[in-house]
Amino acid sequence: MDAGKIAEAHLEAWRNADPAAVAAAVTGFQDPDTAGWLSGDALAAHAAAVLERFRNPRLQVEQVTGDTGAVTVWWTIEADHRASYLGIPGVGGVVKIAGTDLVTADGRVRRSFDRLAVAEALGYRAAFVPAADEVREFGVSARAASNRTDRPGAFTLTWLEVRDPAEAAEVDLLSVEIVKGLRASKGFLGVTTFDIGDRKYTLAAFDRPESVRAVHARPHQRAVRRFFKAGLCTRGLAGVLIPEAIREYARCADCGTVVRLGDGAACGCGWTPGDVPLL
Repeated sequence: MDAGKIAEAHLEAWRNADPAAVAAAVTGFQDPDTAGWLSGDALAAHAAAVLERFRNPRLQVEQVTGDTGAVTVWWTIEADHRASYLGIPGVGGVVKIAGTDLVTADGRVRRSFDRLAVAEALGYRAAFVPAADEVREFGVSARAASNRTDRPGAFTLTWLEVRDPAEAAEVDLLSVEIVKGLRASKGFLGVTTFDIGDRKYTLAAFDRPESVRAVHARPHQRAVRRFFKAGLCTRGLAGVLIPEAIREYARCADCGTVVRLGDGAACGCGWTPGDVPLL
């Protein structure tokens, strides 16, 4: 078989957003999002998932090297981000990435691209670059503040591991009901929720440890029953954290000096920072 012709047929299938044609064009396919080599129906399903996340692909071949035995294709793809990838929800933006396909005469295609670069193109900015062998997962977060500026006396931390998007949606609905109940509690200060990989976290702040009892309202009881008796999620953690120290700082809007906040905190120049909720 001619590796160049295989590459042309394979890339044309991606251009046409045709998962069946992608699978038919090659004997095996691998990229950074697959656990190994895929072919047939498994490859068609993978291609369909990619094309669901990144629709209307505009693929441009930049360079081709090699011969009939093996070719390397350098390409760029511009597509519309429409569904979650690496935990980053599809918000309708356009993403452009570059990569390569190594295509061999036996019909195998090894696709390479930088997943971190894709995440950055989708709006994620890494605070650090992990080691090559380190597990990397990305996610999204949200917060709900009570507008109280008390110093927290206790936190609750929970996380649940979900199996699939349907279970994740059920956990989200339960979390919304729990937060609604907490907002009516006098001791509740604020909450932040964040998803990383298949774990859904909740961190809530309270004015004192005794106020944590507010968590155990009916919405939380329903969630507990779903976990222990109805098979919701595969794993979970729940904990109460008592802070040893909390330090907050603000930069002076007038002179730029960093001020440690506390009772009556003010900058030497006379600027006084306003109070804000911790969460």
